[in-house]
Amino acid sequence: MDERIRELKSRVQPGDRELVHGVLQRIGDKWSVMAIIVLAKRPRRFTELLDAIPGISRRMLTVTLRQLERDGLVERVFHTQPVPWTEYAVTDMGRSIREPLATVLEWVLDHREEILEHRARYDSSQITALDSRS
Repeated sequence: MDERIRELKSRVQPGDRELVHGVLQRIGDKWSVMAIIVLAKRPRRFTELLDAIPGISRRMLTVTLRQLERDGLVERVFHTQPVPWTEYAVTDMGRSIREPLATVLEWVLDHREEILEHRARYDSSQITALDSRS
C-alpha cells in the first residue's frame, strides 16, 4: 500500500491538491453519495430525487446536483416531447465511482462491530469526563 501511495504522489501535478481535496469533499458528502446511488438505478426528475433521498431539502438537492454536474458526475437531460421536462442522470464517469464507494461500504460493514465498540467507548469516556468536571 505504501508503494501505491508513493506512486500516486508521484503523479500529483501543481494544482492537483486543490482538485483532489474538492473531489474528495464532493464524493465524501452524504448527499452526493445518495444522489449518485439513486441516479445509478435510472435517470430521475428533480422531484423524484427529492422523494428518493430522505431528509434532503430542495435547496441542498439543487446545490448537490449543481456540484455533481460541475464535476461531470451527473448531467441534466432536457426532453422536449410531449411537454418540455428535465431529468438528471449519472454520467459514465459518475458510474465509475460506484466501485470505490462500494469498497468503502464494504469496509464499513467489515468493521461495523469495531467501529460501534470504539464509539461506545469514546462516548462513555466523554460522559465520564463531563461528570468529573461537575
